[in-house]
Amino acid sequence: MIKIKNFLFFTLTIAIIATIYINRDILLTRITEFAKPTTEIVIPEANNYTKKQSFNFIKSTDNYTPYNYEDIKNIFYSALNQGWTEFTFRCPTEYTSCLKDISRLSHDEIALSDINNFVHPYNSYSTIKTLYDDTGEVKIKITHLYSDEEIVKIDKEIDKIILSVTDNNMTIEEKIKALHDHIINETKYDTKRSNEGKSEYDSARINGVLYDHYAICSGYTDLMAVILEKLNVPNFKVASSTHVWNAVYLNNTWLHLDLTWDDPVTTSGNDILDDSYFLITTEKLKSLDNGSLEHTFNKEVYTELKN
Repeated sequence: MIKIKNFLFFTLTIAIIATIYINRDILLTRITEFAKPTTEIVIPEANNYTKKQSFNFIKSTDNYTPYNYEDIKNIFYSALNQGWTEFTFRCPTEYTSCLKDISRLSHDEIALSDINNFVHPYNSYSTIKTLYDDTGEVKIKITHLYSDEEIVKIDKEIDKIILSVTDNNMTIEEKIKALHDHIINETKYDTKRSNEGKSEYDSARINGVLYDHYAICSGYTDLMAVILEKLNVPNFKVASSTHVWNAVYLNNTWLHLDLTWDDPVTTSGNDILDDSYFLITTEKLKSLDNGSLEHTFNKEVYTELKN
């Protein structure tokens, strides 16, 4: 009886081993899938400041599985453009250099800044952090430059200004000119922040222009970008290594608009309202710069302005 039981146990063991061997590939696949961490991609709602237009350098996407570096850039842009504060996605196993490319972008401040220039100022970041691990999970954490409370206050002030200096009989170009002139007349360039890197004024943001009446180029540009969005005029911010200004799409042409340089600092301290940099072509911009590198921008990023 014992021999029969031993024989049956031995036979059963052999059968189990044979079954496992024959189906080893299937079992290994199932074990791997079970052990692999899964991340469900949760798509937050886009906020009211999401841009709808497309650009050459960067594009919105609803495919959050990247297969190359361009896909990663588009995912970062989409997260920013839709006003998200946090977003998690995964690198697919077949994209073997995905984490390397994630690291490359997350440490490239110029590339991130270029991407940031194509989003609404209210969705732009003050900090953007990227966390990732060997499982391929990637998490983007964004702190916006303007808080929700600030945006409500800023919007009311901008709406009031638009109502006071424009009317329905004006063309879009006339409205932009009236607002350009108003901002310059009400604002001084913050030479202290420019020269020393610090100031008592919040001049690097819209707040400094509206409430302190002092600005540097980023403050002028952010304010004009918000105004252009309210006027439904396609636009983005364009940057050189030392400066930032607005690109504006009017009459089927991309043009430059630089309030900073139209509000020059004078040795006498007198206020001057200029319009030399008001809605001009790239060719005109080059001629005005006369060899200066202040407006030398990356034409592979801001390709709309090449010509």
